[in-house]
Amino acid sequence: MVAQEATPSSGPALEIYGRMPALESVRLSPDGTRLAHIAVVGEDRSLIIHDLADMSLIGGVRAGDTKVRDLDWIGNERVLITTTATQSGAALGIRRQELSDGQIYDISTRRVRNLLDGLDGFFPKLTDAVAIRGSGEDAVVYTRVLPLQPPARSYLYRIDPSNGRGQRVETGEPDMGGYVLNAAGEAVARTRYQVRTSTWSLHTKRNGFWRTVWQTDAPIDTPSLLGLGRSEDAVLVYGQPEDGEAGYYEIGIEDGVWSPLSFDFEPDFIIRHPITRLVAGAGVNTDQGADYVFLDQRMGAIWRAVRNAYPGLVIRLESWSEDLNNVVIHTTGGGDSGTYHLIDLEAGSAQVIGYAYPDLNADLVGEMRAIRYAAGDGMEIPGYLTLPPGVTEPRDLPLVVLPHGGPAARDTMGFDWWAQGLASRGYAVLQPNFRGSAGLGDEHLEAGYGEWGLKMQTDLSDGVRYLAAEGIIDPQRVCIVGASYGGYAALAGPTLDPGVIRCAVSVAGVSDLRTMVQWSAAQAGRRDSPVVRYWNRFMGAERLGDRSLDDRSPAFRAAEADAPILLLHGWDDTVVPYDQSRIMAEALERAGRPYELVRLDGEDHWLSREATRQRMLNETVRFLETHNPPR
Repeated sequence: MVAQEATPSSGPALEIYGRMPALESVRLSPDGTRLAHIAVVGEDRSLIIHDLADMSLIGGVRAGDTKVRDLDWIGNERVLITTTATQSGAALGIRRQELSDGQIYDISTRRVRNLLDGLDGFFPKLTDAVAIRGSGEDAVVYTRVLPLQPPARSYLYRIDPSNGRGQRVETGEPDMGGYVLNAAGEAVARTRYQVRTSTWSLHTKRNGFWRTVWQTDAPIDTPSLLGLGRSEDAVLVYGQPEDGEAGYYEIGIEDGVWSPLSFDFEPDFIIRHPITRLVAGAGVNTDQGADYVFLDQRMGAIWRAVRNAYPGLVIRLESWSEDLNNVVIHTTGGGDSGTYHLIDLEAGSAQVIGYAYPDLNADLVGEMRAIRYAAGDGMEIPGYLTLPPGVTEPRDLPLVVLPHGGPAARDTMGFDWWAQGLASRGYAVLQPNFRGSAGLGDEHLEAGYGEWGLKMQTDLSDGVRYLAAEGIIDPQRVCIVGASYGGYAALAGPTLDPGVIRCAVSVAGVSDLRTMVQWSAAQAGRRDSPVVRYWNRFMGAERLGDRSLDDRSPAFRAAEADAPILLLHGWDDTVVPYDQSRIMAEALERAGRPYELVRLDGEDHWLSREATRQRMLNETVRFLETHNPPR
C-alpha cells in the first residue's frame, strides 16, 4: 500500500519537536579559555569556536550535511571532529556499514584535514577509538589502523596533529582489541579476542614485553577493558573473575591482582579526571536522572555545588577544564527541553551557552513522571510517563506505548524529543524499561533472555493495564510506536499480544527473527560469531536457523494482526536491514491486513537526518490520529 501524505494536526507545530538539536557536543578547551560546539540548522552543521573572555568567534568551519558525532580538543589550538557516513570498505572486505572519519581543525590556519591523510598504505577510516595525550602544543593523537595489503595486522600509530606525520608505536595481530595508554602515551595494556576459541585475554606490558595476565572463555559476554584505574598501576576492566561476580575491577599491571572497584551502587558509567584520565568517580541512572559520585574530593565538592544550584533539574556533565575551574553542564526537566550552561567556579558565575531546542518553550514541554508497576508474574517494571503539555491531573487519556531499542538499553529521566512530540498531540506516552533492559541490574537484564515476544512483550501491555486501573488512560485508545527492538515490539503488539492496541508504528523494526540472525552471521563472516550467540540467547534460539523463532516473528504471524500497521525504515540502515520492513509488508499484503510502508531515503538506523526525522514524526502522528484520534 502507498503511504498517505502526512497532514498537519492541531496543537504546537510538530516541526519544532522533530528538529535536530540546535547545539551539540559542547566542549571546553583543556585550559578553559575556549569553547567548541556544533551548531545545527536544518541539515547543516557547523563547528563554532568561541573565546570565553568575550565570547568572540575565533574559528569554525561549515560541515554541511555531514553527520558529526563528536568533538575533542587536541591541546588548545586544534579540534578533532569525528563524523560518520554509510559506506563500505571494499579494499578490506568490509561490508556496507557506518564508517568513521576524523578531521583536525586548526584554529591558527582555519583549515581542516583528515587525521589519517599522512598514513599511506592504510585503510583511511577510523576503526577504533582515538586517544589524545599530552597538553598544549605537545598534544598528540593515538589510534589503531589497518593496512590495505598483507600481512593482516593491527598497528597503533602516534600522529602529530601539526603535520599529520605518523609513527608506529605497537604492532599486533588482527584480532587485537583496544590499547590502554598512560599519561605519557605509552601502551600499558591491550586485549585480544580469538573468535575461533572464544578466548578473551588481557595483556600488560612489563619491561618492554607483553605478557598475558588473564584470559577467559567468553563465547557471548566478552569483558571490557575501560582504561586506567585509580592509578597508573592498574587498568579498569568490566568482567567476571572465576570466583566472583561480574562488575568493575582494577587489575594490577605488574602483578595481575584483581581488586573490585567498589561503590554503593552498580555504576552505569565511569567518570575520569580531565588531566590524569584516571578513574575519578562513577554515575548511575536513577528515576530522577543521573547521580554522580566522585572519588576525587575536589571534584565531588564542585559537583555538589553545581547540583545545589540547579534543584529539580536533570543535570548531565558535559565538559570540564583541566584545572576544574570551568564546567559545562546540560539540564532538562521542569519545562526545560535542554539548556547548556557554562559555570566559572573561580568567578562564581554561570551563564547560558545555548539551547538544544530554542523554539520549545516551557509550556510546550509535558511533565515526565517516573512510575513503577508489577508485571503479570510480579516482576517490578520501572518506566516513565510523559503527559501532554499543561496536563497535571490526567484522566482517561489516549496512550502511546513507546518501548526503547536495544533491547539491552534503557530509557532515562530527561527530555525526549519523540515522546514530547507525541505528547504534544494530546497523548500520554509510556516508556517502560521492560525486562531485558540494561542498567537495572543483571537480574532485570537476564530476565529478558529468551523472552522476545513473550514476557518482554506482556511487560508492555501490563503497563497499559496498570495505567488503565489508575484511571490515567483509556484502555480502548492505545497505540504502540517504537524503533529497532522497539519496532519489533510495535509489530509484536498486534500479532503476538492481540487485543491491546488500536494501531502500531514500527521504525526500523525486526519482523523475521531467524532471517535477522542469519543476516548478522553473514555480516560477521562467521556462523558462530559472538553477535550470533548473543542474539540466539536473547531471542531464545538454540542454533543459527532455529525455526522456533518463526513463532515469535511478526512476519510469520501477520495473518493474526488485529490492528493497522505503519512501517518506516531508513534505506541506509546497516543495523536492521530495510528488508525486515519489506518482509513484513509482503506478509501483511498476503494476509490482507491493513498496512503502510514508508521508505526513508538516505536515512540510517538512528534518524540522523532532520528531513527524514521530520517525515517519520509527521507520518507517525498522521497515522495515530487516523486510527486513534486524541480528541
